[in-house]
Amino acid sequence: MSENRKQPLLGPISKLPSWSVLGSSGKTHCPLCMRLFKVPRLLPCLHTVCTTCLEQLEPFSVVDLRGGDSDTSSEGSIFQELKPRTPLPQIGILCPVCDAQVDLPVGGVKSLTIDHLAMNDVMLESLRGEGQGLVCDLCSDREVEKRCHTCKANLCHFCCQAHRRQKKTANHAMVDLKDLKGYSQIGKPILCPAHPAEELKLFCELCDRPVCRDCVVGEHREHPYDFTSNVIHKHGDSMRELLKGTKPHVEALEEALAQIKGLNSALQERVEAVAADVRAFCEGYIKAIEEHRDKLLKQLDDIRAQKENSLQLQKAQLEQLLADMRTGVEFTEHLLTSGSDLEILITKEVVVERLTKLNKVEYSPHPGVNEKISFCPQEKAGQCQGYEVFGAINTKEVDPTKCVLQGEDLHKAREKQPASFTLLCKDAAGESMGKGGDNVQVAVVPKDKKDCPVRTTVQDNKDGTYSVSYTPKEPGLYSVWVCIKDQHVKGSPFTVTVRRKNRPHPGVFHCCTFCSSGGQKTARCACGGTMPGGYLGCGHGHKGHPGRPHWSCCGKFTEKSDCSWTGGQSTSRSLLRTVAL
Repeated sequence: MSENRKQPLLGPISKLPSWSVLGSSGKTHCPLCMRLFKVPRLLPCLHTVCTTCLEQLEPFSVVDLRGGDSDTSSEGSIFQELKPRTPLPQIGILCPVCDAQVDLPVGGVKSLTIDHLAMNDVMLESLRGEGQGLVCDLCSDREVEKRCHTCKANLCHFCCQAHRRQKKTANHAMVDLKDLKGYSQIGKPILCPAHPAEELKLFCELCDRPVCRDCVVGEHREHPYDFTSNVIHKHGDSMRELLKGTKPHVEALEEALAQIKGLNSALQERVEAVAADVRAFCEGYIKAIEEHRDKLLKQLDDIRAQKENSLQLQKAQLEQLLADMRTGVEFTEHLLTSGSDLEILITKEVVVERLTKLNKVEYSPHPGVNEKISFCPQEKAGQCQGYEVFGAINTKEVDPTKCVLQGEDLHKAREKQPASFTLLCKDAAGESMGKGGDNVQVAVVPKDKKDCPVRTTVQDNKDGTYSVSYTPKEPGLYSVWVCIKDQHVKGSPFTVTVRRKNRPHPGVFHCCTFCSSGGQKTARCACGGTMPGGYLGCGHGHKGHPGRPHWSCCGKFTEKSDCSWTGGQSTSRSLLRTVAL
């Protein structure tokens, strides 16, 4: 199909009326020119258009691959050589109603089938006064007054008189045009295209088309034929049977379309409902955020007022102290420079007492309030009107000198075993920060190999604590640096002694059956040891029952410890066996 074909004359096909929407005028009016049909042609898609309108459509070239010869000489072989087919050029148009491709026959638009049913409807509409007046079929000049039932010709007054004067047509029945308005079929006789003087009354069975008398003695000689009235039942019945099989498809399609329309309606309702939910949620969320914003701004304003009050109070105290100091200094200087010896001695006691008291007043040379206020947008701020909101104002600032290091592995570790400790961050007041996000830097370096630091992991617990872990590869002394904002925390740097790996325990760390049984004599420990007095329980440091969890091999009470078991008669297998009570 050519990509350069033009659109129909009336614009996009989707906007053209179809037979289902044209109403009563759809059977008599052309969908292109919107006027009564003039020589209507029936397209393969069963849409009817005026011949003139079809001729005005822009044609395009199509390729028909059905042409060409095929080799059928080797019928017995499944490996037949396929001959290339020669594409035959063909002209086509698009139906202006449904956009279907119409392959034009050799004769072009005028070779398409004439829609005689539409011509009959045009004539009926003209008789009812709904269309233009009919013109005489003979003179094609004057308006029609009568119709010859025998010839099925519409005649004007002059031609009607001439029709009656001729011998062949003198006895034809003539009917006034106004008496034909109640008729449903008044079409003209359908004449043979090849023999315009003859009417199509016969049907060629071989060619499957209507023919005239001249056709059966000429082109259709020796073809089986019969009168159309005799074959209409057979062909009509076949069309009715085909129509009977088509109608269920129409009903199914209508039902499918109805379901689509219903689903589309339900979809629209659902979309509107969800959109309403989205709007309600967003409006509520916006209100919650706005309320949270107002709370944050109010909190910020309160912090500002509190800090300003503290600064003003500190300012007033410092100003008063400064005034007292200046008074004491000025009086004393004046006394020492202008006073006599006796005057100085008389006022010495008062001056000394005052200056001594002023010198003992404690004050901070730095402001007790700072401007450290920050906003943490990622921090959870709880619920507001049922919505979870984020963002909090933080006035705390970590003070490295107040931070604390905690953990059992702070100063000791084992080679090739994970060691860990915890950093607890606090502010200047010694209170826990309660949140993470601080820039914590940790370095574990061997003292004898300072260029080979140990890989460390710092995990932010988001609550003001940080878990630090590392695995030393060799025993020795290690220096651990823990810094925040490039400043050492309290206790940093410190030294860690890394000892060799623990001697593994071949036994189990447990509370033996003797302990768990309440001290029964018959209860034996998995280590096989006995206690004085006939008890079968082990004697590893127990002071009666219930004992303490211990290693069954050596009896040590510390789980992370070196095993001191030297062997003896027991085997490692017997140490791990389960003993029944």
